[in-house]
Amino acid sequence: MELAVKPRTELGKKVNALRRAGFLPAVIYGEKVPSQPVSVPYADFMKVFREAGESTIFKLKIDGKKEHDVLIYDIKFDPLKGVPQHVDFYAVPEHRAIRHKVPFEFAGEAPAVKNFGGILIKVMHEIEVEALPKDLPHAIEVDLSSLSDLEAKLHVRELVAPKGVEFHGRMDDVVVLIETPRSEEELKAIEETPAVEEVAEVKTEREIKSEEKVKEETEEEVVEK
Repeated sequence: MELAVKPRTELGKKVNALRRAGFLPAVIYGEKVPSQPVSVPYADFMKVFREAGESTIFKLKIDGKKEHDVLIYDIKFDPLKGVPQHVDFYAVPEHRAIRHKVPFEFAGEAPAVKNFGGILIKVMHEIEVEALPKDLPHAIEVDLSSLSDLEAKLHVRELVAPKGVEFHGRMDDVVVLIETPRSEEELKAIEETPAVEEVAEVKTEREIKSEEKVKEETEEEVVEK
């Protein structure tokens, strides 16, 4: 996969004009790649994003000249429309292992669901891995066929890592489990239980970095004025 982008000078509020013209403001950076603002046709980006997600490396061409192997590292979405507003491309080092989160791909059918009416609960949806860029998988397959009994669990330690890939995190973490079917009385009791107050939102490191980036662009716009 390849994606063509162009350098951009529009910063701050000026990026709104880019979006109206069908372009997505973005930035590319990496270990030995200075941060550079770029823009990409919205339709082209969405086509690559649907295929690559955030765990597949592809070629990024800047103005038809420079090329970088990149990952879609972070996307800022419009909170109301749910569409991308800004994207970060991370230029991966060619000969050094990197850490990146890769989604799980659940395959097969759990016998406990088919035979006993168990409820399949996906506890984890992604995992951090370490691998050379060429070995980074698009997804980690989770085989559900071993979940034969109610209350069965599948832990990280039981997954098979692709060649050249190392899992990071706690090996005892539960990836998926089977819950016992609930009776009508239990379901009714859950519905009647008073709602618990929402826990305050904790921002991730990516969200903080994204907000800082937007703030920097806004400040540059103010300086220009």
